[in-house]
Amino acid sequence: MAPILLNSMGNDHSEYIKQQVHVKNPYLHTLEEDILYHFSLSTKSHNLPEMFGDIKFVCVGGSANRMKAFAQFIHKELNLPGNPAEVQDICEGTDRYCMYKVGPVLSISHGMGVPSISIMLHELIKLLHHAHCRDVILFRLGTSGGVGLAPGTVVVTEKAVDYSFRPQFEQVVLGKVITRSTELDEGVASELLQCSTELQNLPTVIGNTMCTHDFYEGQGRLDGALCSFSHEEKLEYLRKAYEAGVRNIEMESTVFAAMCRVCDLKAAVICVTLLNRFEGDQITSPHDVLVEYQQRPQVLVAHFIKKRLGHIA
Repeated sequence: MAPILLNSMGNDHSEYIKQQVHVKNPYLHTLEEDILYHFSLSTKSHNLPEMFGDIKFVCVGGSANRMKAFAQFIHKELNLPGNPAEVQDICEGTDRYCMYKVGPVLSISHGMGVPSISIMLHELIKLLHHAHCRDVILFRLGTSGGVGLAPGTVVVTEKAVDYSFRPQFEQVVLGKVITRSTELDEGVASELLQCSTELQNLPTVIGNTMCTHDFYEGQGRLDGALCSFSHEEKLEYLRKAYEAGVRNIEMESTVFAAMCRVCDLKAAVICVTLLNRFEGDQITSPHDVLVEYQQRPQVLVAHFIKKRLGHIA
């Protein structure tokens, strides 16, 4: 029986299996039909290898509108034929997620928080497996709260850490806690950092990203409906996070990193900071400024993809 829970992937590129994407579920092959319910796709109703077999890059983000905008943006950046405004949502049969295929790039929304992105990742990884995709890189593009960083800074995640700053994700399975590593690929992160130096107005750092299960109390905000701590306690926690290498806070990175690692998928998390949490809790930048900030991870990853495809030197 294939291992389900353990993973032993290193960071050296030679350690990656240069084969099609593999799931880590020994029971999957017994299914006559695999229904990817939240994508409105299945192995019987759709020819997944024909539809998705050429995918090399998967970009995921919380907002459906943002991922549609990214699909249109990467369409233009890759100079593909057709009208970018007419990209079609492959998942239009469901209202859970959106999915757009643009050449070798898949752009998918994942909603907010660990449960939502976890469901999407299960079905995405199975989709890549059924489509016989090879050498795929996954990117999470998002927004975050900065820890000691100016708004607009792009953070390429070194390690996704939990509330105690540990590089791990805890999943409850049949009443037992399973712990999985959340280390991400160093090579992809370094390549993204190099790409950032080739672009203007794209301040970028590599640091740890803390993943929480809540936007308010879990991130030490003082402006939620509930607050059980003082301003001084909040600042002390943020200081400890900063000392542990945390440079931003969001709500999806640990499960994203853990699931990609278990399935031997290269992955990276790229999030822009919308504020410095040492200076406040509410996002007060003007709308046009926030829109430009949110485009920065997209610009960086698009540059990475174009270099990988040989569109630029």
